[in-house]
Amino acid sequence: QVQLVESGGGLVQAGGSLRLSCTLSRPTFSNYAIGWFRQAPGKERERISCITISDNSTTYADSVKGRFTISKDNAKHTVYLQMNSLNPEDTAVYSCAAMWGTCNAVYSTDYWGQGTQVTVSS
Repeated sequence: QVQLVESGGGLVQAGGSLRLSCTLSRPTFSNYAIGWFRQAPGKERERISCITISDNSTTYADSVKGRFTISKDNAKHTVYLQMNSLNPEDTAVYSCAAMWGTCNAVYSTDYWGQGTQVTVSS
C-alpha cells in the first residue's frame, strides 16, 4: 500500500505561482508513473502532467504546457508541480496519483492522494 499526500495549494492572484508537492509514504517502484490531475467544479477530471519514474520522461496537457513543470526528488519520495503564470481557469482541486505503467501507457491507477485546493483570483 502506498499513501500519497498533496500539499502546497492555496489562494493566489492571477499571474502568481504555486508549487504543489505529492509525498509518497514509501519509494515507488520503477514501473510506476506519478500523475497530477485537477478537477474544477462542474468539469471532468483532467490529467495535466505526469512523470515516469524509470526514465523521468514527462507529459503535459496543452492547457498547462509552458507554465507548469513536474519534477521529482527521489530522496524525499516527492513529486512536485511548479505552477507559474496562474490564471482563474486553473482554479480546481489538484490531486496526484500513482499509476502502474508509464505516462504514455497506463495499465491501472492504483493510489490517489486526497487533493489540495488551488484558487486563483482575478
